[in-house]
Amino acid sequence: MKKYAILIALLIGLQSYAQDTIAKQDIVSAAKLFDLQYNNKEVDTMYAGIKDNLKVYRDMHQTSLNNGLPMSLWQSPIVPGIQIETKQNAIKWKFNKKIKSPINKFELAFFSVAELSILIKTKQISSVELTQFFIERIKQFADSLQCVISITESIALEQAKAADDEIASGKYRGQLHGIPYGLKDLFAVKGTKTTWGAEPYKNQVIDEDAYVYNRLKDAGAVLVAKFTLGALAMGDYWYGGRTKNPWNLKTGSSGSSAGSASATVAGLVPFAIGTETWGSIISPSSTCGATGLRPTFGRISRTGAMALSWSLDKIGPICRSAEDAAIVFSYIHGTDGLDRSAVNIPFNYQPEGDIKKLRIGYAKNYFDLIKDTSRNEWKVLETFKKMGVQLIPIEFPDTAVYKANIMDVIISAESAAAFDGLTRLNIDDELTRQGPFDWPNSFRVSRLVPAVEYVNANRMRYQLQQKIHAALSSVDVLICPTRGSGNQSAITNLTGQPVVCTPTGFDKRSGLPTSISFIGNLYQEAAILLAAKNYQKATNWETIYPPLFLK
Repeated sequence: MKKYAILIALLIGLQSYAQDTIAKQDIVSAAKLFDLQYNNKEVDTMYAGIKDNLKVYRDMHQTSLNNGLPMSLWQSPIVPGIQIETKQNAIKWKFNKKIKSPINKFELAFFSVAELSILIKTKQISSVELTQFFIERIKQFADSLQCVISITESIALEQAKAADDEIASGKYRGQLHGIPYGLKDLFAVKGTKTTWGAEPYKNQVIDEDAYVYNRLKDAGAVLVAKFTLGALAMGDYWYGGRTKNPWNLKTGSSGSSAGSASATVAGLVPFAIGTETWGSIISPSSTCGATGLRPTFGRISRTGAMALSWSLDKIGPICRSAEDAAIVFSYIHGTDGLDRSAVNIPFNYQPEGDIKKLRIGYAKNYFDLIKDTSRNEWKVLETFKKMGVQLIPIEFPDTAVYKANIMDVIISAESAAAFDGLTRLNIDDELTRQGPFDWPNSFRVSRLVPAVEYVNANRMRYQLQQKIHAALSSVDVLICPTRGSGNQSAITNLTGQPVVCTPTGFDKRSGLPTSISFIGNLYQEAAILLAAKNYQKATNWETIYPPLFLK
């Protein structure tokens, strides 16, 4: 009996040894994945160190890392030569105080934040009434758009009543007091599900309030819903289906802030909050016809938000106008000190600023790629010329500094780390989409990104930051096509530049909205929002609403 026990132990030991052993040929084969070659002598010398590393990795895997635990390396978009404002000036908002509550209540769905704030402040409508109105619209259209994960009705009515009580007592907090809104469902709010749009987390409850939610609560805003996002912040497919474009329900809204853009454009909320790592505010805003603001990296603390890529994730408002985006941003920018990449820097927006005093350029090399001069992008330039703006041609750095797709290296390595447990424990099999370029496979592939390449990609990124700073130094605003030319989206996300996109009309073939992007210097959201506001005053595309939701 003892002999059998010893034999079994030996067999188990041999099996364990076989599993733990790395063959020297494995090293030669693996090197090919990293564009390297090792000769036999080098492999012999490396062998012991590689086995030691494997033990370290296995020891590390004994510790489970929560998604909310960040890296100790903090990204900053700042390069030498950048001048940063230090004094916050009072923003002198100028609203139409004669605005009246509409006879047809439906019209409230497309009132601006500024207009609704006047109605509430003058007590023409209560926050409770307005909140109930938007909750009813959400219930009416949520299924058609597949844009809602949860309606936070009890929280909303409690916050709306508190707003009404405060306003009745003479305490008015400002333009967002009593205004309903929605959050992308990757922000934690106590007492609600925070699903990240993904099947494995659809019942997840996080006992935390996100920073941006707290800022909006302090402003007196009313949370009415948490909106869909593509699973783990990719695209517009979530565990319940695909979020629709309000202009054509047969098409998706793009992502990943899919529900926030779709719901705002359809008049289900006056505004919503989205996030962007690489296109997730600008893309759905462009696709659905919203005004999306992606602020400078680090402008808004990400505490309580799902992490996808610590050096790229950003938070911003999705609205129906640039003025509304400026109002919302004025309340949510800043930091709680917990997100070490976030900063407190003034936002000195001038609502009545002179557009002619701004140095406005256009990305000439990008526009030159658009051969059809009847396209809406070219019409944008004509609109600014009619305003009396002298446009400055700028060669926006692109292929000259972006020969390697460093974005893929950086976002792949960081996202795979953020969801390490999902891959390691095979939970990724539960995700709805399993294609070659969906997250499950992307995370698996990203395990093979070498640390050396990740570090060097970030060094190249710093070079890119310097080149973009130099290219934009002669302008306050750069007009750039949102889609269809160059690598602007990847480049500006890597460098951290602020961007706002706004609708410019409709595509002749698809009938869907088109847009233009205004790129700014770091922390200069005020300039790009002023440019966008003036463009909207001259064109009014943002006041055209999808017919299916005009009821």
